[in-house]
Amino acid sequence: MHRLSAHDLIDLVLDEGSWSGWDTAPTYGDISDSYEADLAGAREKSGVDESVITGEGTARGRRIAVVAGEFSFLAGSIGQAAATRLVAAVERATAEGLPLVAAPVSGGTRMQEGTPAFVHMIRISAAIAAHKSAGLPYLVYLRNPTTGGVMASWGSLGHVTVAEPGALVGFLGPRVFEALYGKPFPEDVQTSENLYAHGIIDGVVGSDELASILDRTLDILLARPQAPTSELPQPEIPDVDTWDAVVRSRRPERPGVRRLLRYAASEVIPLNGTGQGEADPGLMIALAKFGSAPCVFLGQDRRGQTSDRPMGPGALREARRGMRLAVELGLPLLTVIDTPGAALSPEAEEGGLAGEIARSLADLVTLEAPSLCLMLGQGNGGGALALLPADRVIAAQHAWLSPLPPEGASAIVHRDTEHAPEMARAQKVRALDLMAAGVVDRIVPELPDAADEAEAFCHRLGAVLEHELSWLFHADPADLVQTRALRFATPPPR
Repeated sequence: MHRLSAHDLIDLVLDEGSWSGWDTAPTYGDISDSYEADLAGAREKSGVDESVITGEGTARGRRIAVVAGEFSFLAGSIGQAAATRLVAAVERATAEGLPLVAAPVSGGTRMQEGTPAFVHMIRISAAIAAHKSAGLPYLVYLRNPTTGGVMASWGSLGHVTVAEPGALVGFLGPRVFEALYGKPFPEDVQTSENLYAHGIIDGVVGSDELASILDRTLDILLARPQAPTSELPQPEIPDVDTWDAVVRSRRPERPGVRRLLRYAASEVIPLNGTGQGEADPGLMIALAKFGSAPCVFLGQDRRGQTSDRPMGPGALREARRGMRLAVELGLPLLTVIDTPGAALSPEAEEGGLAGEIARSLADLVTLEAPSLCLMLGQGNGGGALALLPADRVIAAQHAWLSPLPPEGASAIVHRDTEHAPEMARAQKVRALDLMAAGVVDRIVPELPDAADEAEAFCHRLGAVLEHELSWLFHADPADLVQTRALRFATPPPR
């Protein structure tokens, strides 16, 4: 695999002539003659004075800070001088309010410096945590190889993390593993593609695609929509029978989250998994923009929920990652409910499904970011409820929410499923009833059925999402948290 130098990568990603370095000459103190010779050889081989270079430039006109590793300098290893340089750059990016892009490539901490270099990973991680706490994006591009203390610090803290195709990415290098345990490390485990398959990174991206991905990501993260000056009118919603709405919501042709994003979103950057080794196809996580309004998007994906693999606890752990991202990035959170129900299985029980529902509810109620919920279709049980608490709730006309599928409620009350329509009506599951109860704030009409007008319906829905998200973007999260839980605790109408 051809390895780009740090400067080659910077030239590929940043606008021509925009790079300005931040680095000063490194200092090492009292070091051995052999280590000094290693440093001199590394400087001559690499053309740089340390394993990390830092600075700023513009990426398609947007000013950003960059920290990039240089593998040809002692295998990109991080000693005390490189760590000090990294921390200074991160702190400067934070002070100047700049998004930070990191491109690590390294075998880990520098063995010639031992533990004093190793513990500097704490300083680096603390500086990045402070940068993220300031609401500033931290984006990571893992290169070949990224291992050891670098992967276990600044390589694994990104809001969004992608990696080079085929890159060796992992904690313990395979050569070290073989030396310690006397057997080779299994092939294809520490690869970009395998980490993506396990929900640890968000994508596998070639260096030639990096500038475009960075531009699209920053287009969402740095968007600043104008606050709406007027309220959208609520169209009149026909009084469609509850069971009719349930049946329509189950039509295979009904648009789900993927068609919603395809037709209604102006930009989408799909993310992947929990970042902790888990991904569930029943939930889609993304950064998205509807018109000019950005958000972190969490959508239950009907296409990914099958009878043999229903939405499990991993989907809610993935959703909770999205909740954290919304807070850290200062973006509204958009959740989309569209599920026939969470998994009912031994695996789901052992995976802590009930606990994940509870934690999702608690996280959403206390979320220090504005939130919007869209009820798009079926809303079955706790798996649906887990994404409901929000500052605003909008619903498609034939969307519904129920403790159990109507057939299940009928089985409990009547010991058959024939009374499902009657139970759905009695339980007031449809959007119109939920609006009357104060749960839903706005209903988007289907003319007459979203399944028959998918593109037009999604565009209509997208306009409402842009309006709601733009209003929420300018709201104070602290004020919203005070009232969020109360909206679901109002007395029932007499």
